[in-house]
Amino acid sequence: MSNKDLLDNIKRLREMTGVGFKDCKIALDESKNDIEKSIEFLRKKGIAKASKKMSRTATEGLALVKEKSGQVSLLEVNSETDFVAKNKDFINFCKEISEINFSTKGNLSKLNESKMSNGILVKDNLVNLISKIGEKITIRRSIFFDDTKGMNFYYVHSGIEKEIGKIISIVKIEGITKGINDDLGNKIAMHIAASNPIAVEKEGIDKKLVEKELEIIKAELINSGKPAEMSDKISTGKITKFLNENSLLNQIWIMDPKKKVSDILKENSSDEQLKVVDFVRFKVGEGV
Repeated sequence: MSNKDLLDNIKRLREMTGVGFKDCKIALDESKNDIEKSIEFLRKKGIAKASKKMSRTATEGLALVKEKSGQVSLLEVNSETDFVAKNKDFINFCKEISEINFSTKGNLSKLNESKMSNGILVKDNLVNLISKIGEKITIRRSIFFDDTKGMNFYYVHSGIEKEIGKIISIVKIEGITKGINDDLGNKIAMHIAASNPIAVEKEGIDKKLVEKELEIIKAELINSGKPAEMSDKISTGKITKFLNENSLLNQIWIMDPKKKVSDILKENSSDEQLKVVDFVRFKVGEGV
């Protein structure tokens, strides 16, 4: 092999792994200039390099949705900066694992152990990508909606492509007739993306969350000097407002402030009552 070919291979290996010149040359010598074997040789170095980045916070990235035959999967992949979220290698990696996520029905363990098109496992390709880009990257969360007990609809907000964005919501609705009122499903998915409900109904909101909110409300009222009897009445009204604002069916419909989501479902029901079975909303970096 000529010096030029060797230098080209070192350059290529450095671009793929982010590893230094000397280590790349050693890896190529050990693997007789086989790029894939060289990457394998450098994996331990790559892992060591990547692990140093794991203490950082990754709050940027992308959410990706995949729909096929009425089934829908959703995936969030995080990076440290929005600059990396726009990186071609990062986007291509996310696209391919979104396809795999659909096949594994949102099971992250199976996703990480699945092979990508280059024959390497997702988890190992992730390490290589971290080494190459130089930022912490995490496959954070995923979910899968099957095609039973209703129809699925999704909405992508701040989309960079049709199935990629910063906020993505999915909703499963029972009683929808395809081609007749399925446009409503898309609008409800949009409402969820915009209004961020916690649960379908008030009863579905975690009791611990409600108790914590009530505790905060009461403390605020006491600190403001309100009498105890007045505080109880005000806190009851405030917690009712909290429950309504965070339960989908009781939220004000984003397209008509005079109506609630429950009113819209009733208005669009025919022989069968429209019912929201489940929903999910991923906002990139939320809660990290």
